[in-house]
Amino acid sequence: MTTPRLQISQITKAFDGRRIVDGIDLTVMPGQVTCLLGPSGCGKSTTLRMIAGVEMQDSGTIHVDGRLVCDTVQRVPPEERGIGLMFQDFALFPHLNVAQNVGFGLPRRGSEARIKALLGKVGMLRHIDRYPHELSGGEQQRVALARALAPKPGIMLMDEPFSGLDDRLRDDIRDETLDVLKEEGAAVLLVTHEPAEAMRMADEIALMRDGRIVQRGAPYNIYNAPVDLKAASFFSDINVIRGKVEGALTETPFGQFLAPGVADGTEVDICIRPQHLKIDFDRAGRGPNPTPAEGSPARGIVRRARFMGNESLVEFEMDYDGSVLRAVVPSVFLPQPGTALWIMIRRDRCFVFPRAA
Repeated sequence: MTTPRLQISQITKAFDGRRIVDGIDLTVMPGQVTCLLGPSGCGKSTTLRMIAGVEMQDSGTIHVDGRLVCDTVQRVPPEERGIGLMFQDFALFPHLNVAQNVGFGLPRRGSEARIKALLGKVGMLRHIDRYPHELSGGEQQRVALARALAPKPGIMLMDEPFSGLDDRLRDDIRDETLDVLKEEGAAVLLVTHEPAEAMRMADEIALMRDGRIVQRGAPYNIYNAPVDLKAASFFSDINVIRGKVEGALTETPFGQFLAPGVADGTEVDICIRPQHLKIDFDRAGRGPNPTPAEGSPARGIVRRARFMGNESLVEFEMDYDGSVLRAVVPSVFLPQPGTALWIMIRRDRCFVFPRAA
């Protein structure tokens, strides 16, 4: 059985009596990219700093390649943990050129070959004699990656490393970084607040909220089977329809929804993403016929429609209660405000959650 490259167990950390990290367990295997995803202030970066040894946990253990590196009694110094660090500000030394930055801290013997090999991997070999102020943000990011990888760390910790780059450059840099990390075989723990970044880069996502991991899984699974309403809404816009359960069913203007295992009388939120609404035309006050897959239609009046580039966003005020639902339609679909249209909802794309208190 393969030993985890990184294993943290029941890590906690409090500041001023408030728990910022509250009992986190996490395992990262060799060659795996795991993403700590969550909103600002949920404890992601604090967790990263404790793993790096920059911050001391209040309780819990950290193991690297099966070796205990910290349990609040024993503590291996940060520089002896075999961990590489990469942060959003790159932190390059301004008085050192590219080669000197990458080689900083390496022993002299054999370092020149390692420096050139890494700069070649990140496409920066031709800039080997330049200084940080002579480089673009993307080029500085590549140098920072090469420097973090130079000592051949078994684990790479990355804290919002792409947030300072413009959108067009960011995707290319992410992909290039991922390729280099995979080649080096490091286990990667990436911190981000952007769901799209986590989906693009991670083999596994650990969704954090209020200092705890609330859900873990592959990107596909965590997106398509969210643990609760907050998890669903963190990954994308959602529409919410309210109802009450009777006999494992919830009656709505769109027909009945299954709510297995939910007690009778429980109020529930039925959520569906805008791209999974189906729009049909009004036929003299009537809509399309109900179907088992999409239920009954409900009529709404267009409030506004906007073309977003690859898709159109249409906002409806629903006849049944005045609530607002949003639909995303591929390509161009721009009905005039005031237009009556009918909406149906795909049952296989809905999530039913007991309403939070």
